[in-house]
Amino acid sequence: MNRIVEDLRADHRTDPDAVNLSSDTQTRPTGGMRQAIAQAVVGDEQTRSDPTTLALEERVADLLGHEAAIFLPSGTMCNEIAVRLHVGHAGDEVLAEASSHLINAEAGGPAVLSGAVLTPIQGERGVFTGDRLASMIRPPGNRYTPVTRLVSVEQTANAGGGRVWPLDAIREVAEIAREREIATHLDGARLLNASVAGGVEPRSYASLFDTAWIDFSKGLGAPVGAVLVGSASLIEQAWRYKQMWGGALRQSGMLAAAALYALDHHVERLSVDHANAKALAEGLAGIDGIDIDPAHAETNIVYFEVDDAPAFEAGLAAHGVLVGAKGRRRVRAVTHLDITADDIAAAIAAARKVMGERR
Repeated sequence: MNRIVEDLRADHRTDPDAVNLSSDTQTRPTGGMRQAIAQAVVGDEQTRSDPTTLALEERVADLLGHEAAIFLPSGTMCNEIAVRLHVGHAGDEVLAEASSHLINAEAGGPAVLSGAVLTPIQGERGVFTGDRLASMIRPPGNRYTPVTRLVSVEQTANAGGGRVWPLDAIREVAEIAREREIATHLDGARLLNASVAGGVEPRSYASLFDTAWIDFSKGLGAPVGAVLVGSASLIEQAWRYKQMWGGALRQSGMLAAAALYALDHHVERLSVDHANAKALAEGLAGIDGIDIDPAHAETNIVYFEVDDAPAFEAGLAAHGVLVGAKGRRRVRAVTHLDITADDIAAAIAAARKVMGERR
């Protein structure tokens, strides 16, 4: 074994025995998914000759209730292309919840790639009301202000603790935007978590928006990929930006095969992740020094507070449990298909030890 591989295996981030709650992006392809990847029928995606990618796009378009779809390397690219599709001129405005991924975790991409002004809407745990949206939309004809072109909704709200947007709230936002002739976009990184948790079909959410997408590299467990949906004309335009920004691929069918496998095998089991997250939240609530409301664990993301988040993160890592400090006091833990009920019990026990050691 070469030295590089030895060093990687010594790194706790690649330790197969670690309880990795740092993100649902940390999943590894299952045996069945690896087999699907190996057996995928492939072609040249750029010439629309990869049958497996085409099959995935058709399936996701139908799943989300849209006319067409495009396979992309990442959810961030889905968001960035969607913004470019809807923002007409540099200086136009995109409204999104203040804690959203679009505003906080995409390196200012909308400003760089589309000249968009990102304006935060203050919501509650990632969700804002229709009235709040209406108050933020710029009056037309004012040459001193940006023109509001797009409103984006993140389902589930990551920084809100995986909070599910209620369908009625989404309908209200979409209706107000439509009345004001403003485009709508759904950041559906964890849309299927919301669907499973609420018993709502994905298309019931996604069909209300001009563009939407789902991610396969999070709870669904695929290594790479997301699919953006919209009208045929919007997706045709999206192809230009995919090409322009280096997202066009070749034999992408191996990646698409993993996504198709995930749709067949990893959707309904998201409820297991939700149950594990709830169990984790309830266990942490019983530990002195940890501040958490278990009722906020609606899907697979658990946020809680301690007096020193970085120190708590380091302490848990020493016990083989990986979480993410999100600031001075806030900590995030995320369940996924590599996490079992026994792992949750181990994480709770480790947290109890760490808090005890720090007293």
